[in-house]
Amino acid sequence: MATRSTPAVGSARTRVQTAALVVAAVFVLVGVLGFIPGITSNYDALSFAGHHSEAKLLGAFQVSILHNIVHVLFGLAGFAMARTASGARLYLIGGGAVYLVLWLYGLIVGQDSSANFVPVNPADDWLHLILGLGMIGLGLALSPRAVRR
Repeated sequence: MATRSTPAVGSARTRVQTAALVVAAVFVLVGVLGFIPGITSNYDALSFAGHHSEAKLLGAFQVSILHNIVHVLFGLAGFAMARTASGARLYLIGGGAVYLVLWLYGLIVGQDSSANFVPVNPADDWLHLILGLGMIGLGLALSPRAVRR
């Protein structure tokens, strides 16, 4: 006779945890794809860091070795933080805030500045704005509501 197993009480994933896991998986995927020739154009011009890297993920987003590593590490941090609802919320809202700061950084330093060590280009700037707003929105919208007494 087959039995059906049920998840333990409290082990169900919340919506904010699921969203954080999806975002984390996308970051890991993007970081890995940045190391694959063909998906990353001008792969032979991939540098460790700085605005001199001419490699572009999907032909649009300027990347470097450091940039790709940061994406992978940011995704791995998301996997770890998504183990709890509060961690997932912090990952999405805090990570979104970081991406809004990166958006401002890209606007301020400009593409050809020596301060552009990330590196970022206008496509990255727009993506950072969308990521920042989207992650914060997910973190706020999907977090469990506090019960008022």
